[in-house]
Amino acid sequence: MGDCDEIWHAGDIGSLEVSDGLKAWAPLVACYGNIDDAAVRAQYPEHVHFEREGVKIWLTHILTPQVKKQLKSVQPDLLIFGHSHIVKADRDKLGVFHLNPGACGRQGIHLVKTMVTFEVQDRRISAMRIHNLGAR
Repeated sequence: MGDCDEIWHAGDIGSLEVSDGLKAWAPLVACYGNIDDAAVRAQYPEHVHFEREGVKIWLTHILTPQVKKQLKSVQPDLLIFGHSHIVKADRDKLGVFHLNPGACGRQGIHLVKTMVTFEVQDRRISAMRIHNLGAR
């Protein structure tokens, strides 16, 4: 998978040891998930709104009814979420691209470990690739 400029984690980090390991590889942008303890929640927020190369991104763990309701007013270009640990990529009727990269870890209902890589440049997302990391 090579080098990356930044890692974005959509929650269920598991422990600060995991996030520290990720930060040793590349800068980390993360939110907490429902399995994360108080230490992880103290370090990472529930939602992260940021921009890269002109692309507005919303990173959260659970695609709650509140998040769905706020999409119209927040209007990110890319919504990244986790929770189900199952890969999903589609665009909603507002034009927001929804991405669930799945899960790399052993915890959860997923049968296959996955992650997604892509490039963000000049207000565009390209070269998106789902990586199958083998059985959980």
